[in-house]
Amino acid sequence: MADRFVTVSLDKRDVHCTARLLTDRAPLTCAAVWDALPLAGDVYHAKYARNEIYALFPPFASTEPPLENPTVTPIPGDLCYFSFAGTELATPAYGYDREVRPGGTVVDLALFYERNNLLLNGDVGWVPGIVWGQVVEGLQLMAEACNDLWRTGAAGEALSFRRA
Repeated sequence: MADRFVTVSLDKRDVHCTARLLTDRAPLTCAAVWDALPLAGDVYHAKYARNEIYALFPPFASTEPPLENPTVTPIPGDLCYFSFAGTELATPAYGYDREVRPGGTVVDLALFYERNNLLLNGDVGWVPGIVWGQVVEGLQLMAEACNDLWRTGAAGEALSFRRA
């Protein structure tokens, strides 16, 4: 199979990067994401993991992918997939401005843009993610935009994933 690529964008800032899907390491996750594209949602900057931006989506896979190609120490350029029960994200500590309902599932698609990340959450412990993509172009500009997002705020900004 030929390599597949996605464009990851901060829409308001008009900044994007290109990532290669890791279909050899996370085939079920890559297929689920690829089939669901395009996806876009409000962007959040991580509180616990450190150098991460992400968006939350309703479940889109016909079957939730298993924990393939897992990590708790993502590196710069990793795209990760997380699935959470609504109760895991329903506390005010997470700061979501929309309701995250108990009983439902929430999918988190994340981009890690710098080093020294650790997927350890004080509420639940280790939170392994599925690494399904790796940025191959544009990470430096995206990292600068992510730092700006951290410093100036995420309100009104969207994170989008599209086929390249």
